[in-house]
Amino acid sequence: AEMAAARLGGTENRLVSLPLSRIRVIMKSSPEVSSINQDALFLTAKATELFVQYLATYSYKHGRGKEKNALTYTDLSHTAEECETFQFLADILPKKILASKYLKMLEKEKRDGEVREDNEGEEEDDEDK
Repeated sequence: AEMAAARLGGTENRLVSLPLSRIRVIMKSSPEVSSINQDALFLTAKATELFVQYLATYSYKHGRGKEKNALTYTDLSHTAEECETFQFLADILPKKILASKYLKMLEKEKRDGEVREDNEGEEEDDEDK
């Protein structure tokens, strides 16, 4: 059985371009996973590969990639932000912004948070009266 699995493993490696050993490490990093079936590993690798291909193709077609004949990070982040299918990637592919603009946003969030906390405290006092 081990020889058959080894032969099958060799064939599978040629059918996917992502490294199965890396995918196994990522899958095993989940506390719920104790062992990984070879078929499950292969199918996860293939599905990931097809997903990345779909994301790249969609981003290229709907971005400015065609103009420049290139796929850019901006195209990918725009897809993650605008396309409902890919919105779960928005945190992983955020829009690029200048560091100075980001720091201003953080400062504003901090100020808004402090204002909200103060207001919440006043509302609680009103209810007690």
